[in-house]
This record gives sequence, structure tokens and C-alpha cells, in this order.
Amino acid sequence: MFHKTELQSGVNLYTRQTAQFKTVSVAIKFTAPLTEESAAARTVLANVLEDSSAQYPTRTKLRQALEELYGAVYYTDTSKRGNEHIFTIYAESVNEEYLRNPDVPVFEQLLTLVTESLFKPNLNDGVFDGAIVEREKQTVIDRIGSVYNDKTRYANKRMLELIRSGQPASLSASGTEKAVSAITKESLKTTYDQMLNEDTIDIYILGDVDTKQLTERAQTLFPFTQRTRKSMPAEAGKQDGYVPTVKHIREKQDMKQGKLNMAFSTPVGFKHPDYPKMQMMNGVLGGFAHSKLFINVREKESLAYYCSSSYASHYGLLYVMSGIDAEQEEKTAALIDQQIEALRDGDISDLEIRQTLALLSNSIRSSFDSAKGQIEIYDQYKLLDENFTADKLIEEWERVTKEDIQQMAAVLTKEITYLLSGREAMDHE
Repeated sequence: MFHKTELQSGVNLYTRQTAQFKTVSVAIKFTAPLTEESAAARTVLANVLEDSSAQYPTRTKLRQALEELYGAVYYTDTSKRGNEHIFTIYAESVNEEYLRNPDVPVFEQLLTLVTESLFKPNLNDGVFDGAIVEREKQTVIDRIGSVYNDKTRYANKRMLELIRSGQPASLSASGTEKAVSAITKESLKTTYDQMLNEDTIDIYILGDVDTKQLTERAQTLFPFTQRTRKSMPAEAGKQDGYVPTVKHIREKQDMKQGKLNMAFSTPVGFKHPDYPKMQMMNGVLGGFAHSKLFINVREKESLAYYCSSSYASHYGLLYVMSGIDAEQEEKTAALIDQQIEALRDGDISDLEIRQTLALLSNSIRSSFDSAKGQIEIYDQYKLLDENFTADKLIEEWERVTKEDIQQMAAVLTKEITYLLSGREAMDHE
């Protein structure tokens, strides 16, 4: 799908020549171990680098430069994947072939803007501008705090903190408010230097361009030095024969709708050979509108406003999330358990399997409808196969049988039932 070129040890260029889009895209991904402190610093740094540069020292001037490039896109983002934190710079411009004046080197100029913003940031006396840093710190703090107003997100976050406290599964890609508050303009410059000199780097260029020429120029465009990939130990999996004590925790806040969440651990993670089988099992259980949780818990019994499952493969966890009236907690939890037991017992129809296969297939194929989607999907699945294609994964889903789904349900181990409800709700304690 993408052609890989190693620019330096730990620095790879991935190019794809395609006329599928009228745009040309570039993404630069910096990967490092995930900690609360590094996530906070790197997220603030992402905001600061998106704000301005030495060439365009104000947000207004940078945005004006992008507008002059026929509305080119340039932004930064942070995310996490397993034990690692990913800092992404993404930029996109129209392919000049579609302009009235095709001689304007729009993508060349965008590449210059991106590389100058990265290698020549907006510094004062060798450090970042203090006012910009403080402003962006507050922006990140506000973003972190917003989770408390979204009770669906908060309930899942709180549940993970209860079962994976201090581990990557429960850490935010933006860090914590405390860690963000501790950042200074000097410490942020240290984070920037470490990122450029120590992170593993993956560069993607996708579009109808001369990828051979870009590859030849890449060393000049992206003068990174060689580095060794840093990694954190993978989270310890569930030990054979070990069954954790199941937690049942209820908490209250000022809210109306109750949030009933469950978490199940599984030894089947992203790199496990049974990963496609677990994806199919999750789809039959609660991944879609035809799934057992939606049909039986929400539609037939009307016990939940929503009810679905999600498979966090990098952490070996499967979540069930539902919105309920708190008084219906026990009945709803029991019915959710029944759906998993049904899978274990083989109560799985051919229709459920076909519908799940169709929706999983449509989902990954639709990701290829955008340049960014192609980059993001490949960036994840290249960890399994650098020759990854959607068709290869779909073929693996097609081989999944009812018995495979039974086996995947059988290896789920419940770790917690968590209810977040309003203070006026019935007190079960």
C-alpha cells in the first residue's frame, strides 16, 4: 500500500502515489513511551507548534499563509496506542494540477511551511514564548476538564482508573491537569528537543505526486538523526488460572441518566493471532445496531438508552457501555451477562455473522475514502504487516466461524461492574 524507505535508523518515509484524491497529504508521526508527564508536555507542544513559527510569529499570519496556499490544511494532534504516545503533524493541499495556474508549486510551499514550523519554531531567547505556552496550557487543561461534563466519557475513564490505575490504559493522551500546570517554557523546549532527537519517526506522503523525487529529497527535507526506538514493557497479561476478584463499584454525581459500564479482560490483544476473531466477536456482541446488546438490552427489554461494546485490543480489554435508569442496574447487568453467555453457548446466527462481517468490511473500506484515513489505518496495521491491505484483513474476518466466536467469548473475564448515577437515584448500598 505504502512504499517504505528508511531515511535513518528509527526514521522511516512511507510514500503512496495515487490519483484517488485531488489533494496531496503529508503526516509526520513522532512516537515515544507514554507517561502522564510526557503526554501533557507533548500535547501542549502540539498546540504551540500549530499556533505560530519563526516565519509566521502569530496565529493570524500562519493562517493567512495557509489561505494563500488555496486553503491548505495544517494542524497537530496527539494520541496514544498501547504503551506509546503519538504526536502527529498533518498537512494537506490541493494538487496544483486542478488549479487554473498549475505552475504554482502549492504542495512544495506547504512542505516548506511544515518543515519550517517544525525545525524553526517561534522562540524567544532560545525558548518558547511564555505567553503562548501559558495560553495553550490553559487550552489543554480545559480539554482535560471537559471529560467531567461528558458523563459517558467520564464513566469509562473512571472505570479504567479503577482497574488499570497508573497504567497506559487509563492514561489520557493529553496528560493530567497537574502535569500540564507544571510545564514551563524551558521544560517545553526540552520536550521539543527530545522529540526531534529521540522519538521514532514515521513520515507519510500520499497523493498524485512524484514520490521517487520526494524520496530522493527526503534527507534534505527531514534532516533527522538516527535514533533507537524506545519502548515500555507491555502490560502483563492475565496469568493462566488466575481469576481476579470482580469489582462492583457505584459512584454518584449530579446527573440524571445512569452510566452502567463493565470491563472484561482478554488474553487476545492486537498482535495475537486471534485478533480478527475477537473483532468479530465484539461486533456480534455489541459493536453494531444488529448486535445482541443493542437488540436485546435496548430494543426488546428497553432497559438502556444505549448499550454497546468496544474492544480495546492494545490493552486486552473489552468494554460494555450503557445508559440506564439507575434503578434498573441489576436487571440490566444480568441481561448483559446473558448476552455473553449466549455467545459462549453458541447462540449465534449465520445472519449475525454475515451482518457483522459486512459492517466491519464497510467500516475499514470507508476509511480508505480519505487520505488521512489511509494514513491512519496503515500506520496502525503496519505493526502487524507492512504489506497490509483492507482485503487481507477482510479475508481473515471471512474465515471466522461460529465456534471461533464462542471461543473468544469464553476467554473474557469480567473485572468490574461500574455504575455512575445521580445522587437522587435509589441507594443500593
